[in-house]
Amino acid sequence: MKKVAPRSGPRPAAVSVSDATLRSFVGYQMKRAFNVIQSDLVKTLKPFDLRMLTYTALVLIVDNPGLRQSQLAEAMDVERPNMVVIIDELERRELITRDRVQTDRRAYALKATLKGRRLYEKAIAAVTAHEADLLRDLDEDARTTILAAMKVIQKAKKGDQS
Repeated sequence: MKKVAPRSGPRPAAVSVSDATLRSFVGYQMKRAFNVIQSDLVKTLKPFDLRMLTYTALVLIVDNPGLRQSQLAEAMDVERPNMVVIIDELERRELITRDRVQTDRRAYALKATLKGRRLYEKAIAAVTAHEADLLRDLDEDARTTILAAMKVIQKAKKGDQS
C-alpha cells in the first residue's frame, strides 16, 4: 500500500460560508440564539452539578409540590423512561423524594427536600444573573415582545396537534 506524503506548504485560506438565506428564517435565528444561551447556561449550572434537564425538573418539582412523574414528563416533553433517569439522579442526590400516591399506587408524587429547595434557590439566582447578563442590551419592551412572540409560536404549534 502506497503512503501518501503529508502536504507541505501553506494551507488554503478558510472559505467564508454565507448563511444569509438561513438568517432570513426566524427558526434559524432562534436556534442560533438558543445555542448561545445553552452554552452559557451549561457553564452556569455546572457548579451546581445540574444539567438543563435536571435543573428544569428540579424547578418544576419545587414549584409544583406533589407533581406526578407522568405530569413532569409531559411538562418537560420527555419520554417516561428518560424521565425515570432524571428522577433517579435527583433522588440519589437527595434533592427530591418520590412517594406513592395514596389514591393511585402506580403513581409517584414528587417533592423537593430541604437540600433540593436550597439548591433550587442558588441555581435560580445564578440562572437569573446569567439571563440578565445575556440580555443586558435588550430593553424591557424588547424582552416583552420576544416573550410574546415565543408564546404565539408555541400556541400555533399546540393548535396543530388538536
